[in-house]
Amino acid sequence: MNKKILIVEDDVHISKIIKMNLNIVNYDTTEVYDGLAALELLQREKFDLILLDVMIPKLDGFALMERIRPYCIPVIFLTAKNSVYDKVDGLRLGADDYMVKPFEAIELLARIETVLRRYGKEERMLGFQSLLIDLDKREVTKQGEVVELTPKEYDLLVVLLKNKNIALSREQFIDKVWGDDYYGETRTVDMHIKSLRKKLDLQDHIKTIYKLGYRLED
Repeated sequence: MNKKILIVEDDVHISKIIKMNLNIVNYDTTEVYDGLAALELLQREKFDLILLDVMIPKLDGFALMERIRPYCIPVIFLTAKNSVYDKVDGLRLGADDYMVKPFEAIELLARIETVLRRYGKEERMLGFQSLLIDLDKREVTKQGEVVELTPKEYDLLVVLLKNKNIALSREQFIDKVWGDDYYGETRTVDMHIKSLRKKLDLQDHIKTIYKLGYRLED
């Protein structure tokens, strides 16, 4: 079942962009534009995570955080404020993370994934076409048969799946799979992508993005 995320952001344009990026990677999203609307909704529906802007009308983010703490729902604050004191206040109230706008969509997705994992709400199985990936076993099966992948091929596949329909650069793959202390060529990404396409029959699904990198598509 897809994770449900509540977006509490009074800037409609920003809210729509966040919603679009989350929907692309299969999160179910609901938008509200003020604190009271969020509070009323939370009394009726369950969510796995809340993205909460601080400066929202009717009931600001800090005040709302005080009211929803008993629900034990992880919260990531989104705000234009960059004061250390605001960040400390948010975290003291129980927020799990704090992001200052503007931010990159890929960074937001990574923060969401980290918080959900911390709460044990991250899916431990990933599926795509006839593939099933068991994150605990680090095992990949295709139509029920185990496919042997190298550790880096496996890690690369997981990054592609968790960022489905999002174009990632070779540098981003290097950072996520090989780490920021890797000093080799980005061509190693191309070699591993070629191997994944062949082993998993993903030629039609791993798209090459000209002069950038790759994107996994249904």
